[in-house]
Amino acid sequence: MKLKEVDKKWHLIDAKDVVLGRLASQVAMMLMGKKKPSYTPHMDCGDNVIIVNANHVKLSGRKLHLHDGKKYYKHTGHPGGIKEISARDQKQKNASKVIVKAVERMLTRNILGRKMMTHLFVYNNETHPHEAQKPELLDMAALNQKNKR
Repeated sequence: MKLKEVDKKWHLIDAKDVVLGRLASQVAMMLMGKKKPSYTPHMDCGDNVIIVNANHVKLSGRKLHLHDGKKYYKHTGHPGGIKEISARDQKQKNASKVIVKAVERMLTRNILGRKMMTHLFVYNNETHPHEAQKPELLDMAALNQKNKR
C-alpha cells in the first residue's frame, strides 16, 4: 500500500454527555485506521476526526474531585518547575485540551503519532470550519449504552 492510495474520510463526533475514555479510544482507532482493511502499522492511513461540544464531555468516577481527582502535569524545564492542574480546572479553562491529551496518550509516541494528531480537530462548541469536507456524523452515544452518562 502506498500513501497515495490511502482514502481518508472525515468523521464528525458530538462529545455531548459522552464518557472521555471511551471517546478517546474510538478516536485513536480512527486516527490510526485500525478498522480499515488496508491498515498498515507504519503508515498514516487513518481518517480525519472532528469533535464538537468538547466542554460537555463527561469524566467518570472521582476524576473531577479537586483534591483526589485526576491531575495533569507539565514541567517548565527548570529545577522545581513541575506544574499541576486538576481535571476540573483544565476542563473549565480549555476542555478541548482534555480530549486532545486523552487521545494523544493512546497513540504511539513518535513521528507517526504526531502526524496522526494533526488529523484531529477539537472544538468547544457546536460550530466548526470543516463543512466543506462534508464530514459524516458518528453517534458515539448510540454505539454502546455505556458511552453516555
